[in-house]
Order: sequence, then structure tokens, then C-alpha cells
Amino acid sequence: MSAMPHAIGALPAGSGALALDTYELTKRFGAFTAMDKVTMRVEPGTVHALLGENGAGKSTLVKCVAGFQRAEEGSILVDGREQDIANPIVARALGIGMVYQHFTLAPGMTVAENLLLAGGKTPALIDWKTKRAELKDFLATTPFSLDLDVRPSELAAGEKQKLELLKQLYLKPRLLILDEPTSVLTPQEADEVLGHVREFARSGMCTVLIITHKFREVMAYADSVTVLRRGKAVHHCRVADTSPAQLAQAMMGGEDAAVVAPASSPAVRKPVADAAPVALQVEGLKAQGDRGTLALHDLSLSVRAGEILGVAGVSGNGQRELVEALVGQRPRLAGRVTVRGQPYNARRAENRSLKVRSLPEEPLRNACVGDLSVAENMALRDFDRPPLSRGGVLNFPFWRSRAREWIAEYGVKTQGEGAPIRSLSGGNVQRAVLARELAGDINVLIAANPVFGLDFAAVAEIHERIVQVREKGGAVLLISEDLDELLELADRIVVMSEGKIVFETSAADAERHVIGAHMGGGHHEPEPACA
Repeated sequence: MSAMPHAIGALPAGSGALALDTYELTKRFGAFTAMDKVTMRVEPGTVHALLGENGAGKSTLVKCVAGFQRAEEGSILVDGREQDIANPIVARALGIGMVYQHFTLAPGMTVAENLLLAGGKTPALIDWKTKRAELKDFLATTPFSLDLDVRPSELAAGEKQKLELLKQLYLKPRLLILDEPTSVLTPQEADEVLGHVREFARSGMCTVLIITHKFREVMAYADSVTVLRRGKAVHHCRVADTSPAQLAQAMMGGEDAAVVAPASSPAVRKPVADAAPVALQVEGLKAQGDRGTLALHDLSLSVRAGEILGVAGVSGNGQRELVEALVGQRPRLAGRVTVRGQPYNARRAENRSLKVRSLPEEPLRNACVGDLSVAENMALRDFDRPPLSRGGVLNFPFWRSRAREWIAEYGVKTQGEGAPIRSLSGGNVQRAVLARELAGDINVLIAANPVFGLDFAAVAEIHERIVQVREKGGAVLLISEDLDELLELADRIVVMSEGKIVFETSAADAERHVIGAHMGGGHHEPEPACA
């Protein structure tokens, strides 16, 4: 194991930031050891990142610190004193606050009411004039401006994330735990939030422990990092002394793990041929959202054979409705979609004849029948075609034998092809869907957030398979809220905002801040170069 990091810099007198130590912290769930003797030092007034694959023990560790779970063995020390953090109330009394990956807001209450509720001690009668003045003074100390009278149901995802952070900052925590806080933010919003958090820590008011899967965020904003692998703390270092490749190697284990570290620039690939035919054409597409308002406004785009077109955008700007309208889950009010020049209405027969495949978001909900077996789900696309069916008789032995081949090829971890698919982890459900959707020739692949919530190894593998579709001449429409993913994989990137395409650039010429400005609704085109 690497040496524990030393203190970083001197803190102002009267610092509120606390020092956190865990000593051989162990947590079991039945026979499964989720966290195995984890020893970690988080220096006061620093930003400390936690890296690791899904299932590495990151969430278990922070939940023990925040009082949501109790370890069977080991100790948690705050400022050098051992503490029994039996529940979140004890954690809060120690000055420990946590911002979760999923929103915990009261949607029917205003921003002001959500902020007051966070304290847990709301008086029966509230002097709103005084409280509003206090809240306005508090907001003036932060870089975030939110209307105190608006309700979370009216806020964009990025604004909800800011409110979650404000709830904790309002309580003046001594340790702030953040669980992937930037997953719904534009690049500018992410930099704004993390920059503020870093300044908050460096002022000595607070110590920050952040779970993230983005190496860029670790390198830019953290002081130190701990890597967890299979429940063990395997690497501690100062960020200044490491690199993304070294961190990837620590996460994965083995000497060759660094090869899957994200490149600082997209891999060199052969350019899309100028003469490549348009494989997917969307013209003037309109579709309603869930509330009856228009979610897609005359949207048009095209993807050529052998091209990956990335669609960037903050969650909630019509991406989900676009995917659902394309794959047949949502009615189209207007517009035309063609595949290789042929009309495409997402019928099952058209999927087969035009070779259209999809990797939807939340595959267990959108691409599987949870109670059916892995083999049955793998057969959903072609169960009624030879050799899976002959003369109207379903050939179950072939379903099972093919499923076993795909399970082996895609590394699906399951008790067997007969296990219900809902019993698999998220990454393994996605691998099973991948096996089904990527079999055979493909003209068009529609992929929506295909690696959301998956571990590091699964991400690298799925990205590689998406690129293989492109290399074989297929067209890929890749919708993702992760701009790093799009910059790494796409040939061309468009930005969706409020149901429209508002910007387009080649990936080679893409500038993160320009894309981010359009994602956030700033549609100002850059000044044209002088002739």
C-alpha cells in the first residue's frame, strides 16, 4: 500500500474543518464483505477524492462515516478522537453532512422551505421575514443564485444539485461528503460547484470527501485521493504525485490496467469518408413530453455510415423523448425518420430489415422483462426466427446454448442462463442487452447513456464495442450526459437544449467551454474568424 498523505498546507486559526480517520473499518452484508479493513486519513481543510469501481466499497465507507450504516469492526476518528456514529443525527452533531447522488428534495416545497427543513429543527411558527433575510444573506456568500420561492419541480437538474449542496452548506458542515455531485451538471456548472467546494475547504471552514468517477475532476480539484478495490483501500497519494494512468492501474489491479485509462485526447481513428451515405436521417421531429407540452421542436439531425454522432445536453432537455420517439416508445407528432433512405417507424419488422439496434437508458426497465430468464431476454429480438423457431415451434435448447455462448463472450456474471435477468447487477444487465443488440450486422445503433452507473471495467468494454460498430460501417447515435464520454468517442457532437439542436461541432475541434455554454442555454455563436 502507498504511504498515507501528509498534511497539506497550514489552516487558519479557529478552523471548522475536521480531520477524519478510519482505522481497519470493516462492513459485512451476510457472507459478503463490502469493506475490508479500510484505513484512510483525510486531512482537515482538503478535498479528498474516493475512486473505485462500482462495488469497490466507496458508498459503504461514506455511509458508515455519515451514520447510515454501522461497521462491524474498526474505528472512525474525528479530530483524533474515536466516535461511535450510530445514526445520521450523531453524524450531524459532529458536523458531518452528505450530498447524495439522487435528489432528496421535497418537490412541493419552495427553495426556502427546503433549506429550512435541512436543519431538522423547524419551529412550529416561522418568522418568515427574518428567515428570508437570513437565507438571502446566506445565498450572498455562495456563487449560486436560486429563487427562494421556486419549487424543485420547476428547477432544472443542475439547479436541483445546487440546492442539494446549498442545503448542506447552510448547516455549516465541518466535513462535507459529496456522492458524484456533477453527474447532472454542465461543464461550467461542474467547475463552478467544485471550484466553490474547493475554496470552501481551503478557507479552513470545511473538509471535503468526494466520490467521483471522473479523473479530470480528481486531477483538477482534489488534494489527495484514496483508491478502493474490492472493498480494500489499495492506494493513497497526493494528486500532485499521480496521473490518471496510475489511478486507473490502482483501480483495476495488474500491470496492464493503465491501458484503459481515459486518453487526454480522442484516439486517432480513420476519418468518416466524405462519400459515406447517410444512415440515419431525422427531419422536423416533434414529440410531446410527459406533461403534454412539446418536448421536441422540429428537431433534425443526420448520422453517416461509419460515424458516431454524440448528443450532449443537461438532463431534461428532450434527450429521453428523442430516444423514445426514435425507438417507438413515444408517439411522433410530426417529422420523418429514415434509415438508409427507407422510412423508419420503429416497427419490429423494420428493426430487422433495416438493421436498427438500441441500447436504452435503464436497460432493465426499457430493454428487458425482469421476470424472464437471461436466455429468454437474449432471444427477445429473434425468438420467432430460425434457428430459434422452426415451423412455429420454439427451439428452447438453441436459446439456451446461444445464451451460454454470449454470457461467456460478454463476461456476463450470472448464476446461469436460466436466472431471472432482474437478479443481475446493472453492469451485467447491460452486458446481456449488448450481446443481444450487437449480434449480426448493424446499420444504426441508438445508444442512450449506455454506461451510466457502471463500473470502470464495464465502461471501457462497452465503449470499445460501440467503436467497433462504427469501424464496421455502422452509424451510432450516442446520447450522453457525460461530455468526457462524447469527446472520447464521437466524430461529431451536437448539443440539445430545450428540445432543439442548438450547436454542432466536429469532435476534433470541440472546445469544452463552448459546448458547456450551449448546454446551459447560452446560444451565442463564436465570432467568425477574419478572412
